[in-house]
Amino acid sequence: MSSPLRLIVGLGNPGAEYSETRHNAGFWFCERLAGELGASFAKESRYHGWTANARSSGHWLLMPATFMNDSGRAVQALAHFYRIAPAEILVVHDELDIPPGQLRLKFGGGLGGHNGLKSISAHLGTNDYWRLRVGIGHPGERNDVVNYVLKPPRREEMEEIDKALDRALLAWPLLAKAEYNAATQKINAKPAAPRKEES
Repeated sequence: MSSPLRLIVGLGNPGAEYSETRHNAGFWFCERLAGELGASFAKESRYHGWTANARSSGHWLLMPATFMNDSGRAVQALAHFYRIAPAEILVVHDELDIPPGQLRLKFGGGLGGHNGLKSISAHLGTNDYWRLRVGIGHPGERNDVVNYVLKPPRREEMEEIDKALDRALLAWPLLAKAEYNAATQKINAKPAAPRKEES
């Protein structure tokens, strides 16, 4: 039987200068989810981040206040204190290999070079946790990646990302009930192409 989720981690960088950047897609989702669940974030130094306890559903939400490369320190601190197993954790993060507007839910597997995931896997000692990958698209050149993720999406990209995050929230009840197959189908489905107006 699949373990129900107990901890949802949104990845990003702290500070106003990063709040609108592509690398903060995980923060965006966590803030929306907290709103849906009626939970509010508070800075918690012992967990190195902002935490919210969604008492209505029994889930913890975490946005690390460490920078992306050290995200694992916050995840390990909270998971260790509440005895949350890696398989009970969902990490929400930006994904270069998926275009804006698309999402992928998966368990375990490779880290795709994502520094936040590398840090979490190093601290947890395993890759076996859930990930919700939020597509941000790729700049095309590997050398441009750092600059790209630390800039805000273009307006049309942000519109697509917003729609994707809304879709992820619609799938949240399935995730909360550990109905992972149904959630995966809902989340991974490509959004329908807009219909062309007949002239």
